[in-house]
Amino acid sequence: MSLVQLLPLLGYLAGSLSCAVIVCRTMGIDDPRSAGSGNPGATNVLRLGGKKAAALTLAGDVFKGVIPVLIAHALGAPEPIPALTALAAFLGHLYPLYFRFQGGKGVATAFGATAALSWPVGVGFAMVWLAVAGISRFASLASLAAASLAPAIAWLLTGEVLHTIVLACIAGLVAWRHRDNIRRLRAGTEGRIGQPRTG
Repeated sequence: MSLVQLLPLLGYLAGSLSCAVIVCRTMGIDDPRSAGSGNPGATNVLRLGGKKAAALTLAGDVFKGVIPVLIAHALGAPEPIPALTALAAFLGHLYPLYFRFQGGKGVATAFGATAALSWPVGVGFAMVWLAVAGISRFASLASLAAASLAPAIAWLLTGEVLHTIVLACIAGLVAWRHRDNIRRLRAGTEGRIGQPRTG
């Protein structure tokens, strides 16, 4: 088996690095898996440890989606390797090997992997997130909207069937991981950006 064929596995292992847990341990912050909302992601780290810790977490989560896919491109890996590597990095974040498979919701890593597959699609992803977050002030709604529209954006901008399918799989998993947020959005109890809450 060649190195190129192993790239999806390497993507999963990179995605399994839980930046939220690593940052919190390094900075002496409560474990995000058991404090706050219990989600090891940048939003919960922001509540627990402030902006610096959240920024480090966000950057780490994005780049662990970006780097494996860029490596696949740099090695000249043919499809479906880059697309599968993107999906594997995302799955690593959701179900991290090193952290008892207790992962986050995957939006930042999904964005990083999407942008590495196709930067115009990544820009579209970011624009949707920023627009919905700016209007609604709900980070969860912005995440759901960006992930849900990413497959359509990919199809319209690139026509890449495989990328569209992978992003549709990611969108479905993002929705599943946000199921509690969806219930709170429907009930009108979801916390807005800048408001402390435990969800």
